[in-house]
Amino acid sequence: MKHAQNYLESVLHQFNYYRSVAEKTFAQLTDEQLFWQYNAESNSVAMIVQHVSGNMLSRWTDFLTSDGEKEWRNREAEFDTVIRDRQEMIAEWDKGWKCLLNAIAALTEADLSKIIYIRAEAHSVAEAINRQMAHYPYHIGQIVFIGKMLTDDRWKSMTIPRGTSQAFNDKMFGR
Repeated sequence: MKHAQNYLESVLHQFNYYRSVAEKTFAQLTDEQLFWQYNAESNSVAMIVQHVSGNMLSRWTDFLTSDGEKEWRNREAEFDTVIRDRQEMIAEWDKGWKCLLNAIAALTEADLSKIIYIRAEAHSVAEAINRQMAHYPYHIGQIVFIGKMLTDDRWKSMTIPRGTSQAFNDKMFGR
């Protein structure tokens, strides 16, 4: 069915878009800023990366045949400072994304209605995708927020910069 294929293509497009937003934020931050925490209860960019990657690896490894919360996952450790530098952070980030994108790219129309489990809760594959489509951008928004705070007036907007909405709309509508 064309609708199912369009859905899967759209999902891949959206996930890749949000991935790029986070990566453009990483590029604007110094190595030190990747590990900055507002306070002891807040997360650094590196911690958020650990969590998102850990979630991706748990949810998308053998996701059609095993619960999305793997026994080997240590979610609590994802919120400790484990990653030591930018290269390690990017490697962890890439590992999670590779797992997610490969799993989705391999799906067929028939897979979308299959039932899988996340923490013993039943989801159709489409529901599980939608769940993660909400979860990852939530954390990527946190990464962007931290980035904007730390770079202040040096922040390079990835969308329509403040004060340019009308000019952008005029361009898009050919005015």
